[in-house]
Amino acid sequence: MAETPLLPLYLITGGDRPKVRLALRRLRARFGSESVETLRAEATSGEAAVAACNALGLFAGEGGRLVVVEGVEQWKAEDAAAVAAYAREPAPGAVLALLPDEPLKGSKLADTVAEAGRVLTFEVPRPRDLPNWVRERLEGLGVQADAEAARALVEIVGDDPTALATEMEKIATWAGPEPLGRREVELLAAPAQEAPAWGVSDAWGARDLPRALAACETDLEHGVEPFVIAVRLAAQVALVRSVQAFAAEGLAVKEIAKRVRKHEFRVRKALGHADNYTRDELEAAVVRLAKLDASLKGASRLAAQLELERALVDLTKAPAGAPA
Repeated sequence: MAETPLLPLYLITGGDRPKVRLALRRLRARFGSESVETLRAEATSGEAAVAACNALGLFAGEGGRLVVVEGVEQWKAEDAAAVAAYAREPAPGAVLALLPDEPLKGSKLADTVAEAGRVLTFEVPRPRDLPNWVRERLEGLGVQADAEAARALVEIVGDDPTALATEMEKIATWAGPEPLGRREVELLAAPAQEAPAWGVSDAWGARDLPRALAACETDLEHGVEPFVIAVRLAAQVALVRSVQAFAAEGLAVKEIAKRVRKHEFRVRKALGHADNYTRDELEAAVVRLAKLDASLKGASRLAAQLELERALVDLTKAPAGAPA
């Protein structure tokens, strides 16, 4: 199938940055690497960008020349005027691609490009439409994902399209042609910001003392202060207590997520942790964490690391008489 002829001007914009970058990659692929020039608007005027298009030179080759200018929302009226003048008589074989980093406000660039070329707009869908967007993107990567899988990915990663795109590419590499459901996503996907920070809390929730101590040691080796680890753990204990109480009232996961203002994935994980601890144990954990807080603030002469490790043992160890 013959490729669509290129137009002299393109404006590629929108909040869906992965799609913007994909469109740019496809455009660049139509040219040899020696025939592509990438410029930044803060260092390049509209007149200079036009001059770059006109300078086909010896290295443009038969495939023409592509000039990409990023950050064009910074351009002034005179820059847009230079592009408008160029649009009336563009250089044969040259393509000028304009990419704003932020939305264009009050600029005539979109109208100018629309008259002589094409405006490609890729907007991020509304939050409620993100699961459908994710599912379509996964299908484009060759992954058979059901609606629950797509919803789970949004719950875990959040609504940042770049982070979602990264996780989708990782999952596509693993999944191949195999059908993908919620369970596979929950095993593979990582929260965009929280994954590295919650190793200790997750191990505590799983009642896995060796893993909790190992995660604590890793955090400390990476410069995380004992007080910060303790605060994170206290936050997770508080969340587990809350979801346990709401679950006892008969509330469903979705309703609990609204009450505690967390993603459903976090609530499901917290409910799993709640299964490992009784209500009395969680109340005792709050008291023990308060004691740890005082110790870390100067009430103890022991080293902060030792106080933290002692607290982890107290919080995570199985109750007396429990099966090993």
